[in-house]
Amino acid sequence: MPRPLGELEDAVMSRVWKWNRPVTVREVLEDLQKERSIAYTTVMTVLDNLHQKGWVRREAEGRAYRYEAVSTRAAYAAALMNDAWSQSDNPAAALVAFFGMMSEEQRRYLSDAVRIVQGPETREPTEPSESAEPAERAEPREGPPENPASARGHGGR
Repeated sequence: MPRPLGELEDAVMSRVWKWNRPVTVREVLEDLQKERSIAYTTVMTVLDNLHQKGWVRREAEGRAYRYEAVSTRAAYAAALMNDAWSQSDNPAAALVAFFGMMSEEQRRYLSDAVRIVQGPETREPTEPSESAEPAERAEPREGPPENPASARGHGGR
């Protein structure tokens, strides 16, 4: 299970995930500087740390690197939720409490996600809910979400 990203790591990864393409330190720096004062070397260090932790891969381009996300924000969120749930001494009660915290819109998203996971053979013929996102945006994947940190064998470090 990956450790939750720190505030600055999350700010950097948010851009990498949003742009969904290889990025340079300079591109991330310029976007971050719209919100805060930050040094080039700080962004470079954060991206290097994210690379060491397995969150991004990098490829040399001249004297610099281009960084690209190893997995999606959705996979990261899913891994955090799974870790929190698996640490409960009563997983069923934890799920009931979690579902109780959800808004009606979030419950519709949950129902849509369950239908996607169950597949067409178990699906009842119904009209899709208004909140259903197109399949290409829902990012269904085969198998469990990728955990870049465990794939490297470093336990998130």
